[in-house]
Amino acid sequence: MSSSLRFKMVEEAFDRKAVAVATPSERPEKYYGELVFDSRKMFEYLPKDAYEALQTAITDKTPISRQLADIVAEGMRRWAIDNGARHYSHWFAPLTGGTAEKHDAFIVHDGKGGVVEEFSGKLLVQQEPDASSFPNGGIRNTFEARGYSAWDISSPAFILDQTLCIPTIFISYTGESLDYKTPLLRAINSVDRAATAVARYFDPEVKHVISYLGWEQEYFLVDESLYSARPDLVMTGRTLMGHESAKNQQLEDHYFGAIPSRVEAFMLDLEIQCHRLGIPVKTRHNEVAPNQFECAPIYEETNLANDHNLLLMSVMAETARRHNFRVLLHEKPFKGINGSGKHNNWSLGTDRGAMLFAPGRTPMDNLQFITFIANVMAAVHRHNGLIKASIMSATNSHRLGANEAPPAIISIFTGSQLADILAKIASSDTTDLSDLKKKAEYSLGLSQIPELTLDNTDRNRTSPFAFTGNRFEFRAVGSSANCASAMIVLNAAVAEQLSDFHSKVEARLAAGEKLTDAILSEVRILIKQSEDIHFDGNGYSEEWQQEALRRGLDCETSAPRMFDAYLAPSSVEMFTKTGVLSKVELEARNEVKWEIYTKKIQIEARVLGDLALNHIVPVATRYQSTLVENLVKLRDLLGERGSQIGAGDLEAIEKISGHIDVIRKTVHEMVEARKRANGIADEREKAIAYHDNVVPAMETIRYHIDKLELLVDNEMWPLPKYRELLFIR
Repeated sequence: MSSSLRFKMVEEAFDRKAVAVATPSERPEKYYGELVFDSRKMFEYLPKDAYEALQTAITDKTPISRQLADIVAEGMRRWAIDNGARHYSHWFAPLTGGTAEKHDAFIVHDGKGGVVEEFSGKLLVQQEPDASSFPNGGIRNTFEARGYSAWDISSPAFILDQTLCIPTIFISYTGESLDYKTPLLRAINSVDRAATAVARYFDPEVKHVISYLGWEQEYFLVDESLYSARPDLVMTGRTLMGHESAKNQQLEDHYFGAIPSRVEAFMLDLEIQCHRLGIPVKTRHNEVAPNQFECAPIYEETNLANDHNLLLMSVMAETARRHNFRVLLHEKPFKGINGSGKHNNWSLGTDRGAMLFAPGRTPMDNLQFITFIANVMAAVHRHNGLIKASIMSATNSHRLGANEAPPAIISIFTGSQLADILAKIASSDTTDLSDLKKKAEYSLGLSQIPELTLDNTDRNRTSPFAFTGNRFEFRAVGSSANCASAMIVLNAAVAEQLSDFHSKVEARLAAGEKLTDAILSEVRILIKQSEDIHFDGNGYSEEWQQEALRRGLDCETSAPRMFDAYLAPSSVEMFTKTGVLSKVELEARNEVKWEIYTKKIQIEARVLGDLALNHIVPVATRYQSTLVENLVKLRDLLGERGSQIGAGDLEAIEKISGHIDVIRKTVHEMVEARKRANGIADEREKAIAYHDNVVPAMETIRYHIDKLELLVDNEMWPLPKYRELLFIR
């Protein structure tokens, strides 16, 4: 790209005004969920008995008959057509991490040479989308390509771009899961069963325990014209080169600052689209890094919340393009400033309205609270390596442990009040939980400021898994991730732990112990056993890394090796015992994880090699030639004095030569390392080879390119720089 074209694109990007948005005149409650086949639409479009039967099946988690499916399909079709839909699609989440859909028109032959629009229960409940090219880890062969999608009745259908989208699972011909939703539903059902059994110690009327999720989606916005001028952003989602801007986030003036008008127009448009689709987005704000923002919804049941986050990411990308932006969901699109996460705020609650991670008003309420807290801590301690593996990826590996996000060591922050109570329970025979308060009152002594209520825990931004009052905030999840990956592991691990806890309490009760004594005795054991996972200090410090290693926590930093935790005997036992994933499914998923890791790094290495040799080196060489020509002219004109005047040029020439030589040499070494890695048949070993040999070469190449960026004439530099990419006007 010529320098004049680059500067024209930058100028246009900075001059661009906010895009007008057509906003409804009604308030959100008037159009909220209008594109969702929710309970209100079901009541309107289904016969009363069919509506009640479907609602009962959803609530009780029971299957529906084919006759009921036919009735629901017809009502769903009429509603969809009334709202402009022309096609329907089973919408599922394959192991790519994104979503998939195949559109079919409602039409069928009428037997008279024409067509009519129909939609049967058979098509609603189950389809065979083939989809044989999705990652499967060896479960499916190309010549045995049957794959089935099946309707998830608990997640309502919706209309997206004139297509009726029906949330479904995706499984192989032999029944193994090929998606994220299937094991997520299994994990949710497993924790429901196990937690309900324990919750009934405190309230015998509990029928179900619900897993809740509230995600916080961080993202970057980049002007579309500048994005298009960066091949690395287009093909990898992150900048593979680029020196830090003189001003980035060091003043922290972007955080919670006034939202730029163009961005606010985008956010408003996005919120409207989300609300129409029933996604309850509520919060929006500037994040710490320039051009970084966040949105967050009201909490929902975990399966629905996960579907909504996947849908949000799709809608977000489309909406951004209408506003001449591109959304970057990569965990680390820019070096030297904060990356993006997707905090998963997770909680459990009963169908009777009790939140199990919140203190109560009675000693038994508080005993219930401590019981569930202790079991979660025990589960996270027991499977800390697996929980870390659940959020690891080639993209998230750039963010974790970078002194800006949770470290690559799983620990739990509780806060001082809860920590003191846990310590008292563990070290004594006390059963007094009366001092466990929900909130404390605090006065600033200012007449203009009312009394404040303080939560029973502070926040620790360095903790990957923090207790924050009535929930746990799993902060290590990556911004581009499918939330289900983390939620599958967390819910399954807690289900296993609660089931074990219930068995041990039952054994004590059978031996004649009182209920409270039996529960407290087992809680004390769990608190002591999980003591090593509890850490309220600075998770970024080197001291903590050493301490964590001493405690026996998983301190692995290599992403491909972290995935081994899925196949550890304790993990296989946990997944099979809870019915979430079989060993065959686990092995297949790990093959996919290693394969995707390799391909991500492979693509980045190819793009970086091309940019280095075909964009950066030629420009640097051309500028170097300009300096040489200038130096020669000075010497010809002024002799020795010219050499002295041109000393700076000579130094720059030598530096440029040094950087170019290293870049060329390292690109060659990187290509050879890729070739050797590509010859490895075993996916795990191949991924490790890419991590150990290719990634370090990429870092070396980047270092020298970034140094060249400071030396080469700004007008000649071929790519938009950070100072141009990071500041929206």
